[in-house]
Amino acid sequence: MATINLGSIKFNWKGTYGGGTPYVVDDVVEYNGSSYICIQASTGNLPTDTAYFEQMSSAGTNGTDGTDLTTTLTTQGDLVYRDGSGLQRLGAGTSGQVLQTGGTGANPSWTDIAGGTVKQIVFAQNNSTTNTTSSSFVTTNFGVNITKQSATSKILLLANVNIQLSGSSGRWTIYRDNATNIASISGADEVQTSENANAHNPATGIMIDEATLSTGTYNYTIYFRNSSGSNTTYFNPTNQTVNSLIAVEYEV
Repeated sequence: MATINLGSIKFNWKGTYGGGTPYVVDDVVEYNGSSYICIQASTGNLPTDTAYFEQMSSAGTNGTDGTDLTTTLTTQGDLVYRDGSGLQRLGAGTSGQVLQTGGTGANPSWTDIAGGTVKQIVFAQNNSTTNTTSSSFVTTNFGVNITKQSATSKILLLANVNIQLSGSSGRWTIYRDNATNIASISGADEVQTSENANAHNPATGIMIDEATLSTGTYNYTIYFRNSSGSNTTYFNPTNQTVNSLIAVEYEV
């Protein structure tokens, strides 16, 4: 009766091929990333010699078909994507950026978040009283300081001001650093109160500083005037109403 070696019914994994190792039928070795099975016992014959080995599986090309990404991804934060020819590395973007697709047939990329991002909000309020008969703008000494974080951002200003008039209309606006009329820069009109004499006229204004400003601290102050120059315009005449000024830094 024939003797059957049960150990030879299955493949025998021998690991990496060695030139001095004898191999017998059904031994399996790894060579240059591919696997080969021995079909004829021998020693010193490479697995690529088809008289002694048959190929079982083939190695891919490292970094292009997913078998080995270590040569493609080199730095923490790297991403991998496929371009027109194979796998490619996309290095980490800058802090705060988001991944953006270029659509069909294009590569992804990092991009800045779209405009409208609020960076900071600074709020101030005031209930002091002052008045003027001047037809030129004078300061109320009520303002807010904001330290601009980005050279590409803009400053949005929202103010609520209480004015009392005596015989003619009053107007107010916002100056930057007591020198530049923001209303003129933005193209907006000055905020005009009612023509009614002795009326209390809370008025809300929204202005945007359109100038290109570097990073740093800026002061925004409310200025006011009398339209005729012969009557009196009061800023917060009752000394009770709280005026407010809000500065918002945002990315366009």
